Amino acid sequence: MVQKKEIWTPLTDSAVQQLRAGDEVLISGAVLTARDQAHKRLCRAITDGQTLPVDLADAVIYFVGPTPAAPGRVIGAAGPTTSSRMDAFSPILFAHGLKATLGKGYRDQTVRDAMVKYGGVHFVTIGGAGALLSKHITKSEIVAYDCHGNSVYKDDH
Repeated sequence: MVQKKEIWTPLTDSAVQQLRAGDEVLISGAVLTARDQAHKRLCRAITDGQTLPVDLADAVIYFVGPTPAAPGRVIGAAGPTTSSRMDAFSPILFAHGLKATLGKGYRDQTVRDAMVKYGGVHFVTIGGAGALLSKHITKSEIVAYDCHGNSVYKDDH
């Protein structure tokens, strides 16, 4: 039976373990947003033994490239990008504390295996919902890699 659940970040193991495929989930709290190049830079920092510019422990990363905000808005459209584009990076990030990802589309077997091993989860949202989703973001700031398409944002939902 599909249930509606509300969860808060940072995510706990207990919150993740209570989720079931098909549940409708409302995520509240701080969510990191990043696209492929930011993921690549995070993974490079991990493999080079550098300190990460953001704490991934129990975090959620939303695969999104937000558009500039219109006057009076926190953010422009915040539609999901294709999750599989991050598959090469996600297992490393889950191994370093990431708890959940959010995007559109499927994840490959290596990502699914990493989620099982490290107690993570992937949330799916539909494409084309960027304007709607952006209405639920109350604050947005760049927390790493301040350059277009390569930034990591922390958004409060």
